[in-house]
Amino acid sequence: MPGAALALVVGAAVLHAAWNALAKQGRDQFLFLWCSVTLASVVLAPWAGAWLAAEGLPGAALPFVGATIALHAVYFFALGRSYGSGDFSRVYPIARGLGVALVPVAAFLIFGERVSTLGAAGIALVVLGVAGLHAPGRAPTGAPAATHRPAGTGWALLTGLSIAAYSLVDKAGVARLHPVPYIALLGAGSSLLLLPMVLARRAALRREWAVSWRAIVVASTMNLTAYLLVLFAFRLSKAGYVVAARELSILFSAFIGSLWLGEGRLLPRLAGASVVVAGVALVALAR
Repeated sequence: MPGAALALVVGAAVLHAAWNALAKQGRDQFLFLWCSVTLASVVLAPWAGAWLAAEGLPGAALPFVGATIALHAVYFFALGRSYGSGDFSRVYPIARGLGVALVPVAAFLIFGERVSTLGAAGIALVVLGVAGLHAPGRAPTGAPAATHRPAGTGWALLTGLSIAAYSLVDKAGVARLHPVPYIALLGAGSSLLLLPMVLARRAALRREWAVSWRAIVVASTMNLTAYLLVLFAFRLSKAGYVVAARELSILFSAFIGSLWLGEGRLLPRLAGASVVVAGVALVALAR
């Protein structure tokens, strides 16, 4: 993986974990996410509009723009439900890790991208580390330990599936359209697609903005910047490697969940995160 691509993805990982933690702290996580994405799209609109006015919108990019709008709408809805029902330090790893497991296989089938032995070993370690981070916690009193599972897992799985799907779509999309107008279109489109659900909860939306507007502004800036970095990285490296290296954010989520959000002991989370880091190191060394 080229050094420039790795630097872009590590920066994106830090920002991604941070803005997701802010969303987790929202009163209504879905509405927090919608506000954040909408605000980021409004901020980016002038630059995207200027680019499209000068270069135009290639017809070949339209199917990918449409697909990523739909997939991101599913992603934001599922992510909001995940954070509303489960711990950040458990939901986040399962959602991000599923993308790592699925994208390289799908990228091989769709793009013909062959992952080297070293890269495959790194991806396997990332998935193993995610599994360790998601190990079930202590069951409630009276519940069988073997059957207890943390809350939010189902929504996290749906979030992970949407991540894998939009990563593949976006890999092809940014090859046909510059990342700046591409991310502006996907953000605006997904916000509009989710608008009917938001308008049905106007009172909750007003409360969320009144209480969390500062955090929403910060999260929107981080969200926009993080995914722009990923889209530029897609232009420099293979989709499977970019998505795998981005999972460094799981390391940061372990610290955030334990130390910032008070969700549990740090050492068990760091044990799984260290395996993720080892896997990312292998992916970064792969060519």
